[in-house]
Amino acid sequence: MKKIVIATKNQGKLREMRQAFAHLPVEVVALDAFAEVPEPVEDGATFEENARIKAHAYALATHCACVADDSGLEVAALGGAPGVHSARFSGRHGDDAANNEKLVAELAARGLTQSAADYRCALVFEDTDGTVYTADGRCDGTVRTQPRGEGGFGYDPYFYVGEKSMAELTFAEKDAISHRGRALRALVRQLEEVLA
Repeated sequence: MKKIVIATKNQGKLREMRQAFAHLPVEVVALDAFAEVPEPVEDGATFEENARIKAHAYALATHCACVADDSGLEVAALGGAPGVHSARFSGRHGDDAANNEKLVAELAARGLTQSAADYRCALVFEDTDGTVYTADGRCDGTVRTQPRGEGGFGYDPYFYVGEKSMAELTFAEKDAISHRGRALRALVRQLEEVLA
């Protein structure tokens, strides 16, 4: 059985990926099982470049196949920001509250309470022999300055698809339309052929 390291410490992403790979003949391993592995510098200009950097670095360091993602929020009124800087928009990596606070402040500074936006996700699978598969997904919606919902993570309470925020959706509802759900289904289709 192939061992696949999921290159994230984000428990929400890890849960989504575990579920997506559950039917494949693989053993999914969380990145925190490899405590001594240093984090690579994500200095790519695109989501795919950053995902490739992570997949390659962690595949080399763990000697396992690796799936890495880079995903984020692109807000039209902010010229596409925070984009590849979504996790560290506030200057503190992975601080959802601070990132959302900055998002709201940036919209307010422009006299806005909402803006067209999209979530983007790039996924990269790198096998131990260097074989690479990629997939991407996108979800269009609106960011608003009023959060709603208790579910999800990241910008989900502020990202609306129709009249519901991503944080108000069930896991199944979110998975059906989300950027990561779409990218995961595309990647899984490729892996099903390879691992069958």
